[in-house]
Amino acid sequence: MKATGIVRRIDDLGRVVVPKEIRRTLRIREGDPLEIFTDREGEIILKKYSPIGELGLFAKQYAESLSQTTGYTVCVTDRDQVIAAAGGGRKDYIGKSISKKLETLIEERENVTANRNEKKYIDILMGENTEYAGEVITPIICEGDAVGSVVIFSKDEKKKLGETEQKLAASAAGFLGKQMEQ
Repeated sequence: MKATGIVRRIDDLGRVVVPKEIRRTLRIREGDPLEIFTDREGEIILKKYSPIGELGLFAKQYAESLSQTTGYTVCVTDRDQVIAAAGGGRKDYIGKSISKKLETLIEERENVTANRNEKKYIDILMGENTEYAGEVITPIICEGDAVGSVVIFSKDEKKKLGETEQKLAASAAGFLGKQMEQ
């Protein structure tokens, strides 16, 4: 645990303000859910709650199945990071922060199918350029909220991602969204 040097008082309603700098660094926005933990030494730990993170193992298995079927790299994200990945380079993605453009795309519930040279192509990871030729991105919707995305990448310049990959990503996103509702 890292000390910040910031001290806050609890108000008469039991509230504590999380400083703006910390919220910005951890990408915590107004309305974001936080999980509360306690430990034996009396510490209170706040952790950004990821509803799709609850499905981590399931999302990983689904991504692996989709990757084996298509031959493409598949990632499942929440609104902050990649929670599951399968296919080529999967270890380069798991746990990494997603780009602001992908975060915006998820919030706006926008589906994207693009090749690297197209204007609507976006990098998936924050601060890193991906080497993929094409991508399909579909947001995961759970109980009306956009909670993450399913991303399919193609490394092969000759293979263009199209309607089939769009439908596979939409099917995966729909299924994961329904699993979270249960």
